[in-house]
Amino acid sequence: MKSHLPIIPWLLFISTINTAGCQNLRNAQSLSLFASGLTSPVCIANAGDSRLFVIDQHGLIVIIDSAGIVNPEPFINISDRVVYGGERGLLGIAFHPDYKTNGYFYLNYIGEGDSTHISRFSAVTGHPDKADSLSELNILTLAQPFRNHNGGNLCFGPDGYLYIGLGDGGSSGDPGNRAQNPRELLGKMLRIDVDHGSPYSIPDTNPFYGDTAVANEIWALGLRNPWRYSFDRLTGDLWIGDVGQGETEEIDFQPASSGGGENYGWRCYQGNQAYNRDGCAPVASYIFPVYTYPHSSGCSVTGGYVFRGDPLSPYYGYYFFADYCSDRIWTLHNESGEWIVGDFGRFQENNFSTFGEDSKGQLYIAGLTSGIIYRVTEQLTGIPDEEHPDIKIIQSPSSNKIRIEINHAFPVETRLSICNIWGIILFQAVTYDNYYEIDLNNVPAGMYLLMVRTGGKDAVHKILVGH
Repeated sequence: MKSHLPIIPWLLFISTINTAGCQNLRNAQSLSLFASGLTSPVCIANAGDSRLFVIDQHGLIVIIDSAGIVNPEPFINISDRVVYGGERGLLGIAFHPDYKTNGYFYLNYIGEGDSTHISRFSAVTGHPDKADSLSELNILTLAQPFRNHNGGNLCFGPDGYLYIGLGDGGSSGDPGNRAQNPRELLGKMLRIDVDHGSPYSIPDTNPFYGDTAVANEIWALGLRNPWRYSFDRLTGDLWIGDVGQGETEEIDFQPASSGGGENYGWRCYQGNQAYNRDGCAPVASYIFPVYTYPHSSGCSVTGGYVFRGDPLSPYYGYYFFADYCSDRIWTLHNESGEWIVGDFGRFQENNFSTFGEDSKGQLYIAGLTSGIIYRVTEQLTGIPDEEHPDIKIIQSPSSNKIRIEINHAFPVETRLSICNIWGIILFQAVTYDNYYEIDLNNVPAGMYLLMVRTGGKDAVHKILVGH
């Protein structure tokens, strides 16, 4: 005999009990060791292949292969021109979108006179693991009034332009009010065209292009120290982790549809709260963060990436960020217009300085003081995924049908539960038959758990649903 569950709208699944059966099953957020023994890693990037490029803040870049093996020879060493110490050093790298053809990459470092240098370098032709330290072409040099809040990140956007995040110049409270000064480049997000002009041109689609009262390089303003920002590789949305003053850390969000020109509020506002309103515009003039957290939870935000690795991962589409001081990692995503934050866990004695992604969208995170690169993973814990001698689970990958075969000589009660990775029950059934079939074609793609309880024992199986 058999029982068969036909195709059922997903909403009917959701209306079932959500407190028993799978309550001990959960997703254990974790990091797996990818590489170790690094010195002061502050940036992780990829060049469109299987390698990761990791910046040593002292002025080196090393290559790590897909197995986590660190190449003993640096990709480039410019420590002879880098000023290191505190928030200074070699801070950011961005590979040109046509790197495979032209070999160009761009570095952001603090150099002579504590000034910010944005420079182009070239890989050595025929030697993919080596760059020419003498190939430097200076793109932009900017004096820094203090030794902190240098920003440091570089990213090419989906539009092919180079985005440069600059801090407010340092000290405390932006004493020069540089982040709100439209003629200053400090405290801004810049957008330039490195493929035209000498050494660059300004896109005519920049929000202040042609405005003589505003530096035309400016894409957005009102930033304190955008240490790490990134573009969602799928949607093109821009996420900015802006380091706060003394109370609040913030995550800013710019949708891909934006034409730029946003003012994120510093120093008029720190997070959502007024900080120094002297000379500020009406509140409606500013874009406030999508998420903030107080210094009781940390002290310095490390912006990350939207996870675009395995589409079946429960974290697909979630933005990851961390705190340098508390070593805590969070996720953030939008659900029906509401921003939802999740606690991914705390991993002490690392001082997380940067996230990075490989060419396939897998995420990594670096500990500045631990010298470790971790791979962001997840694993299911609680009741283990185990076999039951009287149960056989067969999943058809082409149709997403699950067949449960129960080997008993006489009718025995069997309870079936399907849960999501948070342990919430989405479907339950009881059968005395030896053959039960479930069709999951109307279930959203993702990872689920099937728990079968029969003969006084439990068996748990992971189910991947794809469409």
